[in-house]
Amino acid sequence: MTTRTLMLALAISATLLAGCKQQAAGSPAAGDAARLRSLGSLQFKPCSLASPLPNGKPLDAQCTTLAVPEDRSRQGGRKIDLNIAWIPPRNTSDPAADPVFFLAGGPGQAAVATFPAMAPVFKDVMKDRGVVLVDQRGTGKSHPLNCKSAGSEQNGSDPAAARAWIEACIAELSPRADLRRYTTTDAVADLEAVRKAIGADRINLMGVSYGTRMAQQYALRHPQHVRTVTLDSPVPNTLGLGNIFAGNLDSALQAQFALCKESPTCKQRMGDPRAELQSVLARLRANPVPVTYRDGSTGEEVTETITADHVAGLVRMYAYMPAVGALLPQLIREASQGRYANLMALAKMMQGDLEESMSMGMQMSVICTEDAASMVVRAEDADTVLGNRMVESMASMCQAWPKGDKPADFNTALEGDLPVLVLTGEFDPVTPPKYGEEIAKSLPKSRWLDLKGQGHSVLGAGCMPKLFAQFIEKADARALDAKCLDKLAYVPPFTSYNGWEP
Repeated sequence: MTTRTLMLALAISATLLAGCKQQAAGSPAAGDAARLRSLGSLQFKPCSLASPLPNGKPLDAQCTTLAVPEDRSRQGGRKIDLNIAWIPPRNTSDPAADPVFFLAGGPGQAAVATFPAMAPVFKDVMKDRGVVLVDQRGTGKSHPLNCKSAGSEQNGSDPAAARAWIEACIAELSPRADLRRYTTTDAVADLEAVRKAIGADRINLMGVSYGTRMAQQYALRHPQHVRTVTLDSPVPNTLGLGNIFAGNLDSALQAQFALCKESPTCKQRMGDPRAELQSVLARLRANPVPVTYRDGSTGEEVTETITADHVAGLVRMYAYMPAVGALLPQLIREASQGRYANLMALAKMMQGDLEESMSMGMQMSVICTEDAASMVVRAEDADTVLGNRMVESMASMCQAWPKGDKPADFNTALEGDLPVLVLTGEFDPVTPPKYGEEIAKSLPKSRWLDLKGQGHSVLGAGCMPKLFAQFIEKADARALDAKCLDKLAYVPPFTSYNGWEP
């Protein structure tokens, strides 16, 4: 592929990772009045959800809001509006009574904005079932907690700078939000309120990444109202997330870079990507370098200083998607030769996309309440790509951030006879296959599928959409014939910007 095609593919991949924006629903025109639809006690109006793909068609939906208490322990306190979208089933004559709730990742992504990228994966599911999207409180258009304070770019590089930035963020958000009330537990109560409002006795939960924590917590508290659970790239209920990232990333990189070692051409041209990456990081930690690169948004040449944090951040994000991560050996080889322009341009583009799609305030409320105790420095992480700087910075920020209530049984493993489909990717750098295996052990009606050569968020890989639709239809994970997943193939590492050797 050409460099231009590659850059477009990378931009699209970054958009898919970060989510997309919802077009304003607005007020229905006079001709739309007849198309107003009800679901339970909620009345919806037509709206359009923007496609993340170039020239993609908008997704027709129905939108509404539901007011819920910000703090359910206070009578007469502030209320917030949950932003809700509903995609009705194509089968209007005899639709299924149990809709699918899509739960977005992050924490901090919005379901309404993220789902259009996933809609093709749900095509077969949406024949008979509607899909309900609820922007989790603090995200999207559900009373968003977006920190606009300057300095967010550096919030992961230095604990003191991170603390100063987060204190400015708290001062900015506190007048309009009780930051203690934007946790997973609060959001589970919101989800139950939506279920009641739409009049569904049981629902199907589909969560990806952090959304799998939401799904497990809801199923833990309201199992009688759950028909099926699909967990894509899951986090076990039992796990604190504080210090998992450094070790998991290095393990995934080792597995991904092994493909280069197994390719004679890649090994000859690219050497040892992991050793070269470590050398680049050490050099930039000792001496950051000014670099001139072309801005991916404006096309203008910009000169900035590249740091080890830029490199580590890009490597981490690209490792989520092996199809894009195949470019890493080429980028690392350039950087090892002192050529940083392409790496810096891609790092800045990725960073901008993520900042636009992620609600940092909501993320802090979730992580600091639920995972702060696990943010500890570990000696074994010192020489990893991420090191301990991320954990140190997060711990520093969480010391300042207001914390909510964490139930005593929050970290209880999900158990029982619920039909659960658990999906992992072999090369996932944040939620590795062992997490899916652990979750499935306590669920006798579950099925764990580990997808070859895949990274984070695997529902759209190969024949997985068909298997997902079959699971939702029959509510039997063990009956799935998953042999079609054997056709999944590894993406060879790039040996130049034209791609890999044939």
